[in-house]
Parts: sequence; structure tokens; C-alpha cells
Amino acid sequence: MKVSNTERKLLDDVGYVLLPGLMDAEFLSTLRRETEAIFAREGDAAGSEFKQEAGSRRLANLVDKGAVFREVIGNPVVLSLVAQVLGSDYKLSSLNARSVNPLSPDAQPLHADMGAIPDASGYWVCNSIWLLDDFTSENGAPRVIPGSHRFGLLPQDALEDPACGHPDEVILTGAAGDVIVINSHIWHGGMGNHTDCPRNALHAFYARRDKPQQQYQKALLRPSTQALLSTELRDLLALDDPLNDEMSSRDHRLSGFMK
Repeated sequence: MKVSNTERKLLDDVGYVLLPGLMDAEFLSTLRRETEAIFAREGDAAGSEFKQEAGSRRLANLVDKGAVFREVIGNPVVLSLVAQVLGSDYKLSSLNARSVNPLSPDAQPLHADMGAIPDASGYWVCNSIWLLDDFTSENGAPRVIPGSHRFGLLPQDALEDPACGHPDEVILTGAAGDVIVINSHIWHGGMGNHTDCPRNALHAFYARRDKPQQQYQKALLRPSTQALLSTELRDLLALDDPLNDEMSSRDHRLSGFMK
């Protein structure tokens, strides 16, 4: 799949772009099956490496939990868009799953991931949302404020109540198999699920190389997993990066909403 100039301009200008059908049917089916198997295996401990959330099921540290997830983080189409946001010097920050429970009406307030504001070097967080189910206006798709990645402000500092509706908000809908790449400085928040089915997605989250990882991969990945990784994936995961060790080892479960 080739990303068009129009799609690249959308990412620059509004802060997100939808890639329809990036996952083929077989890959989508495998991701769904493997994700559900991990939820079943981990039970009440699911997501505990990072965070757990009322009204949702979560998984964390998915790079360590199957080869199919390592295909997600190295997808060249997505990485080309991540590089557009962050520049060429970036790394994986975390790979998680979030499943919004049926009939869970509570929504997240508007936020920027990791409370990130662009600095003198520019943007430093970028997310990709892998739709394992359709995203609709009723089942917990995220809302975003187009262009807010350029505000240089966090919504909690600019809005009276970030949990309230915003006049400029757009609901990010799509079909299972689509991927959304989003500049994570954009104001956004997951909506409540008003249907009787869960809404599942993966989040491959990237950071600029000079920032800490949300989840310190070197501490989380088993030696047996690290031994399987290509040179390219080791670099993407910053496994041999002393600066990343220094920054990320201070706390390998950094806080911050991830839709």
C-alpha cells in the first residue's frame, strides 16, 4: 500500500489519517484470535504490566506475546507515517490492546497521550490504532479535535471541562482491518460503548528517540523473545540504546491515557 500525498497532508493538517484495509482478512483474524487468547489466559491480571481501566479490558507488553504482534510494530506503511510526525529518529514506546466493554457508557476526557506538548524539536509522540472491530459512533470510537496538535496546550489547561463535548470534535469511525495513524498531541478521548458487543483495538505507540518509552521494552521482553528479534526490530525497540536505558528504566510504566 502506498500512502498518497493527500493522506500525508491530512496527517499534517488535521492530525490523523485513516488507512482503509491495511490489514488483510487473514492477518486481522489472527490478531483477533491471539488477542482474545491472551485476554483469556491472563484473566484478572490482563494489562497489569501497564494499567487497568474500569469499563475496559487491557493488555500490555504485546511485543513479548507473539510473532504476529511484532509484525504490527514493524509495518512499513505505518512507520513511514510515524517518521512523518516524529522525524527519522523514533522508537516503539508501547504495544497495548484496549477492549471497551459492552454497555460501558463512561468516556475518557479529552487528553494528549502522556501529557505531551511539542517541544523545541517538534512533535514527540505518535500512535497507530489497529481496528480489530468496526469503530462506530455508538461503540466507543475515539473523538478528536482536528488541528489541536498545533495548539501547544493540553485540554485540561484550556477547557473548563475536558470531559464535555467539544463543538469541533470528530468521531473517528472505520472498519475492522483499518488502521488510524494519529499525532498523539491531538486532543482526543475514547467514547463510551453503548452497544452489547466489545470494541477491540491495538495501539502501537511510538516516541521520538530522545524521550523515554511508555513501557521500557528492555525490562519487559524476555531473553527468549529478544533472541528472536531482527536487527531492525532491536533498533525499533531501543534494546541496545544506552540513552533509552537511562531514561526509560526510571519508570517502565509511565502514566497517560491511551485510547
